Amino acid sequence: MQGHFYKPKCKCPDKKKCSCGASWAYIIDIGIDPQTGKRKQKKKGGFKTKKAAQLAAAAAIQEVEQGTYITESDITFKDFAKEWLSYYKNSGKVKESTARIRQHETNNLLPYLAYSKLKNVTRKQYQDMLNDLKTKGLADNTLAGIHVTGRMIFKKAIEFELIKNDPTQYATLPRTLKTIEELEQEEEIKYLEKEELSLFLKTAKEKGKDKDYLVFLFLAYTGMRVGELCALKWKDIDFDEGTVNIIKTYYNPNNNVLDYKLLPPKTNTSKRKISIDEVVLEELKKHKAKQNIIKMKNRNTYHDKDFILTKEKKFLGYPEIIKTIESRMRRLLKIADLNISLTPHSLRHTHTSLLAEAGVSLPEIMERLGHKDDETTKAVYLHVTKAMKKEASQKFSELMKSL
Repeated sequence: MQGHFYKPKCKCPDKKKCSCGASWAYIIDIGIDPQTGKRKQKKKGGFKTKKAAQLAAAAAIQEVEQGTYITESDITFKDFAKEWLSYYKNSGKVKESTARIRQHETNNLLPYLAYSKLKNVTRKQYQDMLNDLKTKGLADNTLAGIHVTGRMIFKKAIEFELIKNDPTQYATLPRTLKTIEELEQEEEIKYLEKEELSLFLKTAKEKGKDKDYLVFLFLAYTGMRVGELCALKWKDIDFDEGTVNIIKTYYNPNNNVLDYKLLPPKTNTSKRKISIDEVVLEELKKHKAKQNIIKMKNRNTYHDKDFILTKEKKFLGYPEIIKTIESRMRRLLKIADLNISLTPHSLRHTHTSLLAEAGVSLPEIMERLGHKDDETTKAVYLHVTKAMKKEASQKFSELMKSL
């Protein structure tokens, strides 16, 4: 297979001041069109010398002969990103919340790449984009997410044989150099000590608003995610067996009470049935009795979908939103003079620490929390057990001294 080499005719009105880039080009055969039976040809120009055109043609011919030749698409990044998002959302493998994040991350890529053809995006262009995003003050985790989405888009384009090279392949993420104080704060996992939890729950019981005590007692005693708690229905509670069946999570990114969704849990491991303490069951029974009275009084307007934690004034029966629980917790922490930066998720870490202190093994804790593998849970567990081991060593030493 050989190519034909030529110089495209210059179209500039002033031949002495050529600006159209007329230079050497090649034409090669790249196979037979299966629809017409005619031969297909590839033209490419812009080479400064005939030698350069010959080398490029030889490389293309070798790809054709090896069956690796790809005719790159002229599709723009914006158009393909839109296609990719559609594939991603409809794959049946990702949660709606995850797809929403990918959409947001794609939007960060568009100002830089939207009208560039996929095949023309260079490694330098992509790296310059990451560097510029960092100068705009994006957090490391945010930038990492944008890069992950960028890689997914170009990887899919490679898979569809729209492009030959992936410009994201060797990209590096610019990182923020953190101070010693910031590193120390990162290592500090926030949760309540046993005495602090007791004070917090006492405050919730005595000074909390509707359902506050039940909500935070439930989170502290089960280690559930707050989204899992908001999605709970009465049919998920087995009062005879003393268990709760966790198979769904609450999703409401816009905090619109009426516009909620119930989604599968974070992972398959998150689907679990766990035992719950008698003190929690008793509070649930009290709450159910009060809720039944409200249902009876508002039977024609009550949104009766069996939810446990519901709105009790406006939008009766609709599940409580996560934002309300977060604000209620801040209020109680402030009243109790505890760390107001703690969140409902901190009660999950609190549950881990108390289980570890009680001698429950790490695999058992992981199973109860619905984790397959979680570094934060491990860190909390090791922190607590390390202190317990040190205390045991000190007690042994004191015992020996008393002999």
